[in-house]
Amino acid sequence: MSKALIWHGGDLDEARRLFPDAPEPWIDLSTGINPIAYPMPPLPASLFERLPSPADHKDLEAAAAEAYGASDPAMVVAAPGTQALIGLLPTLRARSRVAILGPTYAEHAQAWRGAGHEVGEVASVDGVGDADILVVVNPNNPDGRRLPRGALLEQADRLRRRSGWLVVDEAFADFGESETLVPVLPDNATVLRSFGKTYGLAGVRLGFAVAANAVTEALRRILGPWSVSGPAMEVGRRALRDHQWKRAAQEARAKDACRLDTLLAPHSDRPVRGTILYRLMSSSRAPELFSHLGRQGIWVRRFQYDPGLLRFGLPGSEEAWRRLEVALASFTEEAS
Repeated sequence: MSKALIWHGGDLDEARRLFPDAPEPWIDLSTGINPIAYPMPPLPASLFERLPSPADHKDLEAAAAEAYGASDPAMVVAAPGTQALIGLLPTLRARSRVAILGPTYAEHAQAWRGAGHEVGEVASVDGVGDADILVVVNPNNPDGRRLPRGALLEQADRLRRRSGWLVVDEAFADFGESETLVPVLPDNATVLRSFGKTYGLAGVRLGFAVAANAVTEALRRILGPWSVSGPAMEVGRRALRDHQWKRAAQEARAKDACRLDTLLAPHSDRPVRGTILYRLMSSSRAPELFSHLGRQGIWVRRFQYDPGLLRFGLPGSEEAWRRLEVALASFTEEAS
């Protein structure tokens, strides 16, 4: 069975194909990645020359356990990106009925469906029915919908009665926008956490699963030794323990999100929503705005399932802010 093509952010090759005459450099606002990255520490050559040690791997998972609030580092599994874990989890279950709270990040449905499971999208947890697995992205991508911890615990309890699982993708939870499930993690729940989005280092390819022993042992067995590179381990350990940088980044990006809302609000048919790292607007003129911005060299995220939505990441410089402001203003002038 061939995989369906899923649109993702960050594809500047596609941007240049669609808008070959756009000015360079492109401003890529199509991802939900922090545009102000964690400062890369100087890395010794030995990190590239030798295999990472088991002790380094355990220390990385200990740093993640502390950062995410896990009671035991053994609950944490490091992987080369959360996407790898999204693909692996469905292989750990026999054929099941999977409910995905959507619309949301499309790779979840594709991964479970590709592993032979019966997958359905539900608009609320009231529609879970007799599903064996419930997948929730919290806060949700792209609309920022948040489920309180109590509601998730209730779902985990219901699923436990039929030996079911709750999978919660907290890729955008690092800036405290929703209550993480990790500190009170039920034994039938798995939480996914992304490193690259918060720290602006998506190319490092680092992510984590937090779960009970049976799941973590299975994931470690499949991933095998040296699944995370030495440089990624070193950067991850330092960044996850740099609480001062994270607090400052959260405050600064929250201000950026408010600034972006001010620019987008006049073009949106409903209140702008999302998370600190991206904002979502709705408009009957979204396709025209997408093309207008593309011709100005500004790449934003559109969606296959709803052409009336556009998602904007945060500009990373005053020059990028200025270009976006000018482009939006000229779109308004064209419409008047």
